[in-house]
Amino acid sequence: MTGEKQKFKAPPPVADINVTPMVDVMLVLLIIFMVITPMLSKGVSVELVKTNHPIAMQAADKSDAIVCAVTRDGRTFLNTTATAPEDLPNKVKDLLSGRLDKTVFVKADARARYERVVDVVDNLRAAGVDQLGLLTDQNQDKSKMGSAPPAAPSDK
Repeated sequence: MTGEKQKFKAPPPVADINVTPMVDVMLVLLIIFMVITPMLSKGVSVELVKTNHPIAMQAADKSDAIVCAVTRDGRTFLNTTATAPEDLPNKVKDLLSGRLDKTVFVKADARARYERVVDVVDNLRAAGVDQLGLLTDQNQDKSKMGSAPPAAPSDK
């Protein structure tokens, strides 16, 4: 062994895929999407009118639903696009062409001027809308919900 160098043999390469970093990244992405998804709302957010007996309209939550919003300051939006009320008939006709369900949902801010809401409804009717859905929220009045109805007076 006097003039020879000793050769070290490298370990054989590992053929297994290390999936731990991929799983870590996927879990982080899952958490991000779980947090962000509820924040994504369809259209413009407005403070809806509160009613005691609202009718559930599940069709308004569909991805292809046509929603027209009237904000507190009187601006009008068709889905997410700012639109003047007088331009609604042409744009809504284009959206409704080829559809069997010709329903448009209107959501107006509780403090919006009634005149603006009527103007939007008139323009939607001019577009040939069969049914209009007025979106509202459930009234959460705590004093009425927890109390029992008053008792009838007795004859005694």
